[in-house]
Amino acid sequence: MDGIDPGAPGVRAQMQRLIYGFFTSQVLYVAARLEIPDVLAAGPQTTAEVAAATKAHPPSLYRLLRALAYLGIAEQRGPDTFALTERGELLRSDTIGSLRELVMLLAGPESWRAWGHLEHAVRTGEVAWDRAFGENTFDYLAARADRQAGFNAAMAEGSRAFVPTLLAACDFTAYARVVDVGGGSGALLAGVLAAHPRMRGVVFDTPAGVADAPAELAAAGVADRCEVVAGDFFRTVPTGGDAYLLKSVLHDWDDDRCVAILASCRRAMAAHAELIVIESVMPAVVDGAANLAQLVMNDLNMMVCHGGRERTVPEFSALLNAAGLRLQAVSPCAAPSTVAILTATPSS
Repeated sequence: MDGIDPGAPGVRAQMQRLIYGFFTSQVLYVAARLEIPDVLAAGPQTTAEVAAATKAHPPSLYRLLRALAYLGIAEQRGPDTFALTERGELLRSDTIGSLRELVMLLAGPESWRAWGHLEHAVRTGEVAWDRAFGENTFDYLAARADRQAGFNAAMAEGSRAFVPTLLAACDFTAYARVVDVGGGSGALLAGVLAAHPRMRGVVFDTPAGVADAPAELAAAGVADRCEVVAGDFFRTVPTGGDAYLLKSVLHDWDDDRCVAILASCRRAMAAHAELIVIESVMPAVVDGAANLAQLVMNDLNMMVCHGGRERTVPEFSALLNAAGLRLQAVSPCAAPSTVAILTATPSS
């Protein structure tokens, strides 16, 4: 047989790790749900101590803690003593840069159920989430305050972590007023405003999307320089901005809806204004590069949960052109990130 022997131990082990991938996601989800990293943050503890704090079944919890030790979330320091690792710190609820809310979102029951319809989505082109729940993701969240809060928290968590990368990649000094379209809790814009004391801003999203924005802006000390406006970005967005931000918005939607969002931005923009699109960029050809794992899997998640997609630079350019905008520059963020800053201006 030519090529790799499918029976080779190394190849089989690699495939088994892939097959068991969903086991890992659920281990992380349960650990986050039980707040085990928060408990272990106080120092090494026995299974009984962790069980008492999390109200879990000790023998079953012990087996979960062993799995967390294997995954590098915890360290087993004896037959029945576990400590939190540096990696595990990222699952704490009170750590800057935490990924806990992302785990809760992507490995939670709704995503779990929607991904069960991946085959249907691939066969038909229909949105798996809509088949699973009978409504689209954003309508589902808006009708359930606790789930909307979880989604908002996950998005804010990622935005806070991204602020330093954005400030390093994009010069905001020329902008007096920045409008963050689909800005959710305002975590991203709060970071930009904090770095530019003379700048003013507007956070714009649906009523459910901006529910946490006043508190977020107040906590960052920028509430006096930032408006919170609720609305529908498919119809209109606030006018008067020197720059319009769109971070991780376009990948949620199909091409027609993206053009509608971009056209709303274009109508609001003065001739001098700039649109700053912040999105992961799909390469023309995908290989096994480690930094592409999140990108290609998130592309599938957009298909499953929203009907959206990750896009190449030419695809972004085509969307912008269709909305009366012209792509002026593409600035990749520092490696290994696949995110880029795409700057566009009105084409007429």
